[in-house]
Amino acid sequence: MAKMHNKGKGKSSSLIPFRRSPPSWVKGSFEDLNSIICKLAKKGLVASQIGIYLRDCKGIPQIKNITGKKILRLLKLNGLSPEIPEDLFFLIKKAINVRKHLERNKKDKDSKFRLILVESKIHRIARYYKKNKQLPKNWQYGNPDISLGNN
Repeated sequence: MAKMHNKGKGKSSSLIPFRRSPPSWVKGSFEDLNSIICKLAKKGLVASQIGIYLRDCKGIPQIKNITGKKILRLLKLNGLSPEIPEDLFFLIKKAINVRKHLERNKKDKDSKFRLILVESKIHRIARYYKKNKQLPKNWQYGNPDISLGNN
């Protein structure tokens, strides 16, 4: 698989274990994990950060094997899912930071070019999410003064 704005063609990645049942050493039930996930989401963590926290701090390898649902699905069931998808959120955040940098450093041509690449990724992902009805049809990225809750 080729990268979008890069020369690399890497496919290297880690694999999920084939066995779909939870390991015998995992201590936790559906209710416990659901309450922990909801508590972390209320603190402001997104799904991937919640998964990393549970893996590193609580020793829980795969949430789906224990609960039968992924973290984002659990958040949607509890009404805590984000308005915009996580990858789009962080791309917008990156574009805002590059715009702030360009305000201070007007002659930085490389950052201007990288901003164009980031914004093209935003438009491509937004088109995908509109098609899959995860974003409303009238959602539009175009306002450079978009402020995300935690700049």
